[in-house]
Amino acid sequence: MSSLTEKDRPIAQLLLNAGTCPRCVFRFCCVGSQASYKRPYKDLMKELKEFLKKNQEKEDTVCFEVADPPCKRIRLENTEEGPDDLNQNGVLRQIPLVTEDNTALESSTVKICSVCLGILQEFCEMDFVKKVCQKVKSADYQFTSFVFSVSLPPQLSVREVSVFIVSLCMSFRKLGLSLAKDDIVQLKEAYKWIIHPQLSEELGVPADGKSLFEVSVVFAHPETDEECHFLARACPDCFKPAKNKQSVFTRMAVIKSLEKIKEEDFHKHFSCPPSSPKNCCVALEIQCSNGAVFVAGKYNKYSRNLPQTPWIIDGERKLESSVEELISEHLMAEFKADSFNFSSSGREDVDVRTLGNGRPFAIELVNPRRIHFTAEEMKGLQQTINNSSDKIKVRDLQLVTRSAIGHMKEGEEEKTKTYSALVWTDKAIQKEDIAFLDDLKELKLDQKTPLRVLHRRPLAVRQRIIHTMKSEYIDEHHFRLRLKTQAGTYIKEFVHGDFGRTKPNIGSLLNRTADILELDVESVDVDWPPALDN
Repeated sequence: MSSLTEKDRPIAQLLLNAGTCPRCVFRFCCVGSQASYKRPYKDLMKELKEFLKKNQEKEDTVCFEVADPPCKRIRLENTEEGPDDLNQNGVLRQIPLVTEDNTALESSTVKICSVCLGILQEFCEMDFVKKVCQKVKSADYQFTSFVFSVSLPPQLSVREVSVFIVSLCMSFRKLGLSLAKDDIVQLKEAYKWIIHPQLSEELGVPADGKSLFEVSVVFAHPETDEECHFLARACPDCFKPAKNKQSVFTRMAVIKSLEKIKEEDFHKHFSCPPSSPKNCCVALEIQCSNGAVFVAGKYNKYSRNLPQTPWIIDGERKLESSVEELISEHLMAEFKADSFNFSSSGREDVDVRTLGNGRPFAIELVNPRRIHFTAEEMKGLQQTINNSSDKIKVRDLQLVTRSAIGHMKEGEEEKTKTYSALVWTDKAIQKEDIAFLDDLKELKLDQKTPLRVLHRRPLAVRQRIIHTMKSEYIDEHHFRLRLKTQAGTYIKEFVHGDFGRTKPNIGSLLNRTADILELDVESVDVDWPPALDN
């Protein structure tokens, strides 16, 4: 058997006697050739039988000369006392070999592996591969590659330790040998070596570790679920309740505890080698998911009775819709996503319009079934949104990357914004009374958190700047004020003063009571996303 050498023979013998499948034999013998694992199970078992019978000495012994250079998988250790199993010539005494009549080996062809619990047996067959692919195809996802992930029962780690540390290492210490653990092939790795080519051929796309489309399988083995429980008593610090975890016996917690527990304590609580299971693992879940897709654009809001996001207080909806919903409902339908997350460069109040070139926004579409859209299709989607309501309008709708959204967030605090405010005063004014406002440049404000947002924002005094102002007289009690301000400035509070919480303010500058009747955002100076030919 080309995958195994003569020095692997005692390991293979012990593993098969412990009820281990051929592929797990390869793993513990540190076979790194992927091709060896991909061969049909029956062929592997047949060749393993032949390997264990081959080159027997007449006295039915297997001899290893100490002078032979040790391979990296088995090395001779210096011992103070010569092991009983070495003869005077330094030759390893007889290790019984399985024959065709050996029940342990014969039953291995039908028995479930005591280590992988059937993962490298039944679940490597084409029947299971087709079952996974049927699930993928019925989910109706768009994808050009896939990444395959596996969730294994945590008790598999316990069984591996039982076989490796206790059964193999104890046996080899008696022979003056030691088995190196670092090169053992991990179960997940071996499984993916086998399953990847089959899935790729059946789905017609390559496996790619960087793919955004994930096919995942969750395995469970109810029969042996309680095999981890003794670890919680031995290493309680490793098992602490965590959010979103149904059980404290996670794979990572089990592995951590296995690193801490003493070998003698492990041997007291767990059978070595592990018992043979009656049942195979079950595929508890076969799931598909696509990485999030991000869509960006700019929106105009023309209504003074429309919030940016759903306005719900104590479970009661105050207004029937929102900017977020008017845009996202069409994107959700076209991308066939599970959910979405809306973000924007700042926000306007429910009674404030957003005019000019609009406010930048981005929507994260979670687990979309459809991900490929041409520029023309995005234009059509934009038109569909615009035709659905006269309250909003969208422009420059496009697909973007997650990292590109950072440009929008940078502008939220660093850029400038231009507003138009309709101001009322209690005392009559003349044009000359407001003309001085046009000459004020880089006016510094101290704004204490407004009363109207104090329930959702921390109390603080924020310094903001009014870069320029331009007044337009209307009548004795009204004028329009155009302002260019630092992002994050509370304009309403700058006009009426918020009971003195914003200083200075229009009221204090004019020495009279002032209030704001209407407010429009005329521009948000964030050059993102890139303008398109709309």
